[in-house]
Amino acid sequence: MTDRASSPHTAVVLMAYGTPRTRDEILPYYTDIRRGRPPTDEQLAELVARYEAIAPPGGDMLSPLAARTEAQRDALQSALDTIAPGEFHVVLGLKHAAPSIETAVTDVVAAGFRRIVGLVLAPHYSGFSIGQYLDRVRAAAAPHDVEVSGIESWATEPAFVSFLASDLRARLASMPVDTKVVFTAHSLPQRIVAAGDPYPEQLRATAEAVAAAVGLGRWSGWSVSWQSAGRTPEPWLGPDVLQVIDDLAASENDADHERGLVVCACGFVADHLEVLYDLDIEAAHRATERGLRFARTACVNDDADVMAALARRVVAGS
Repeated sequence: MTDRASSPHTAVVLMAYGTPRTRDEILPYYTDIRRGRPPTDEQLAELVARYEAIAPPGGDMLSPLAARTEAQRDALQSALDTIAPGEFHVVLGLKHAAPSIETAVTDVVAAGFRRIVGLVLAPHYSGFSIGQYLDRVRAAAAPHDVEVSGIESWATEPAFVSFLASDLRARLASMPVDTKVVFTAHSLPQRIVAAGDPYPEQLRATAEAVAAAVGLGRWSGWSVSWQSAGRTPEPWLGPDVLQVIDDLAASENDADHERGLVVCACGFVADHLEVLYDLDIEAAHRATERGLRFARTACVNDDADVMAALARRVVAGS
């Protein structure tokens, strides 16, 4: 950039997990997730099958996540342009796909930026997730003497809570009177609890805020569970949502008494594998097998109100 007076002053590195776009990208993507260890043929085949099950009709794309993430970037840029015209430039940095977080930082540094705000497209802070994203931004920026600030959590952002509460009310309106709401996020290894990580409390904070807005009674009307745990020998946070479905179905066996389950996947802010397969296919099938009606709340994706709220946080944190 040659005219710094008329150019944005702050770069925003908007970070997300990333996804393979085509079948050929699944192996390197899965290998990267496994820290350089290639998956077995069986593991690879299973992941390919999951992606094929959610693939949008037509074309070569495996998942809508890449397009959703790009739309979120564009929506955040638009909101920032409205709030602070000409002050911010948003780029994507992905954890397990291109462009990487390091590439994003390198690009904005090369463009002349000396201030970066890091924002992760996940609302709940954990040192094992959001903390690692922000650490990667700081590490990449450090050799260039670039100022970095980060937004660590937006678990109880009012616009986010309002979005979830509004959609949850709509789902409940078409469900049986006896319906349980379960708030989920991606599970992490159980050792984070011993380390004092705030992630479980962050999920509960979102759940409590949304439940209060909707008027749900604690435990009788809602609870917290986890999903999509990694397949490693160590224990992960639970209970898993599939176990919750089994327990709920087993708690009452009156065939004439219709019951339901609504999953509010508040830990996920875009349509992707952990929502479209793990919930919409796997959990929904489990619930149907157990005689429960099943529904899921919508993901934020590029909702204008939520993106505007995140833009305000960026401005305040810059």
